[in-house]
Amino acid sequence: MLALEIGWGTTLAIKTLVVLMIIPLGALILGYVFLLKMMSHMQSRLGPMDPGGFHGWFQLIGDGMKFIQKEDIMPDGADRRVFAGAPAVVLISTFLVFLVIPMGPDLVVKDLDVGVFYALAVSSLSVIGVLMAGWASANKYALLGALRAAGQLIAYELPLLLAVTGVVIQAGTMNLNQIVIQQQENAIFGVDWIGNPYILTQFVGFALFIIAAQAELTQTPFDMPVAESELVSGYMVEYTGFRFLFFFMGEFGTAFAFSAIAATLFLGGYAVPWVHGDAANWIGPFVLFGKLMLVAFLMFWARFTYPRLREDQLQAFAWKFLIPIGLANLLFTAFFKVAL
Repeated sequence: MLALEIGWGTTLAIKTLVVLMIIPLGALILGYVFLLKMMSHMQSRLGPMDPGGFHGWFQLIGDGMKFIQKEDIMPDGADRRVFAGAPAVVLISTFLVFLVIPMGPDLVVKDLDVGVFYALAVSSLSVIGVLMAGWASANKYALLGALRAAGQLIAYELPLLLAVTGVVIQAGTMNLNQIVIQQQENAIFGVDWIGNPYILTQFVGFALFIIAAQAELTQTPFDMPVAESELVSGYMVEYTGFRFLFFFMGEFGTAFAFSAIAATLFLGGYAVPWVHGDAANWIGPFVLFGKLMLVAFLMFWARFTYPRLREDQLQAFAWKFLIPIGLANLLFTAFFKVAL
């Protein structure tokens, strides 16, 4: 019994350590590939192409060194403990999401029966850190940015949930691993060699998820909480050095997490239709990584393409368009689930 307990504890520790490594690594990969490379090509910005030996690879290292070397400054009127803890809350909420994302049949830290519910619940905790940062900074621009972020996250959480609920109804489970297996083993229109990736039947839900996730990340065109031309970086305006780096890692780590959730729910996650067992554990992480990078490309493509919305346009877009479309998609999904 003792040996079994030690083995279970060791396995859990290894899985947790891997998750702790994934988020910084994912943030670095997304930052390097999309922010420094894809945006540079799309906008003809040659600067990030020059530093370093191959294709500007030293730019990312230079930015990291710059953040670490900067002085850690706190405003005189700030609530020091809340101000210091806010970036950690944002980053921890991102870590918690990865605990239930499966990278293989056995490669998941905690295989929860309510994994979808858990992932969406803990991803929403970041708004608490944002409100903490805005309130504790003793800065009106920071507070206004935090309030904007809270209102935005509340509005776009609803279409995000509606998009995911369609998948849950079709799969009949909230377990992320089972959702992947359902897509792998089922067929669509009698064709079983591609499985049944839910993007084919839930393409409306996939579009809703991408748009709502973009708003949850406060990325353009939904970046009103950190609008540089209006709020001077919003709730992050008083943060410097490694604390600002924590917010940066939280943003890109959350983008990595939302891309992984979308790939799991709509693109079959780690699964390849004809690969099972131990082979799926070996190639699953690479398959999932390729799919989430495709989803991340769509999100960052929108970030680099569209201009910022006004606050009233943002709220109207959520309440007048996305939520009614999500409810209609839910109705159709429930009807065909019962009829078929």
